[in-house]
Amino acid sequence: MGLVKFLKRKLTKCRSKAAVSVDKSPKHSNSDGGGLRLSYEEIQKLTKDFATVIGYGGFSTVYLAQFRHSAAAVKLYCSSGSSQRVYDAFNQELQILLHICHPNIVKLLGYTEDQGALIMEFVPNGTLHHKLHHAPHAPPLPWNQRAAVAFQLASAIAYLHDTCAPHIVHADVKPSNVLLDGDLNCKLCDFGSARVGFSSAVAASGKRRSAATMITGSPGYTDPLYLRTGLVSKKNDVYSFGVVVLELITGIEAFSPATGERLAARAPALLMDAAEMVDPRLVRGEVDLGEVRAMAELAAKCISETPGIRPSASEILTMMREAIPSLAFMFEKKVAEIRT
Repeated sequence: MGLVKFLKRKLTKCRSKAAVSVDKSPKHSNSDGGGLRLSYEEIQKLTKDFATVIGYGGFSTVYLAQFRHSAAAVKLYCSSGSSQRVYDAFNQELQILLHICHPNIVKLLGYTEDQGALIMEFVPNGTLHHKLHHAPHAPPLPWNQRAAVAFQLASAIAYLHDTCAPHIVHADVKPSNVLLDGDLNCKLCDFGSARVGFSSAVAASGKRRSAATMITGSPGYTDPLYLRTGLVSKKNDVYSFGVVVLELITGIEAFSPATGERLAARAPALLMDAAEMVDPRLVRGEVDLGEVRAMAELAAKCISETPGIRPSASEILTMMREAIPSLAFMFEKKVAEIRT
């Protein structure tokens, strides 16, 4: 009972202190028509007064909602930490989601301008992290689906890095920020740590960020180069992507709090014996070890200590197209969609 009361107090505090405002400019929208501005009272109705919690973030709580006769997710930022930091995260995520549209990035449906709330599409199969590590009674993701998720994630990153103007660095790529839809397709989410700029390195005046403004990152996924320099770069996302690929191959979490071991440190062993390192839950006859080796080699390049060795997100897509035959169905599907 004590825990239940504590959680209720925490949620009430989040809702009452969520006064995170954005500029009261004319209504924005992304290229797919999202970004409807709503009042806080409308958000309350959509969530039935924030009745059902479906997730938590560092500065937010996510609630189930009904929006235009379909399920949706409302991400409510709360100011239990530094209010300026919460404002920055909310405003950054809002401004980015208003202006981007990609099939493998979660879609913004609406927001409230006087409270820190974002309404996003509901993605029913939870996070990739939960699917890989906390669903013991569910069948494991098969190998071809893992390869597809990796490709879709790389596609989303390439869109942010190369297609968006200005370019965007996500800065927190990890399985808990990858949602899976009804067909287990990837949906990258959580842009609260993202950085926007025109070049491969994104930092104000090229200066090193202070400890107060540096991205916190996630143990096991944060680029050591960023930790040393404080400079945000597209290569940071590539490093994190490489760790996610290792996680998809092995089924091992990126960081062990008990031992302090990073999965990235095991990459050399994986390259030596892919068969030994592949997730034991996978049916061996359904795993193409040639593809596993190719993916492991790609991951090793992505997490290289030398940034120049790391491929760009677009190069990652090219490498995967050439080395992973099981992805062919994705390309055939795209061609069919174009023809129709």
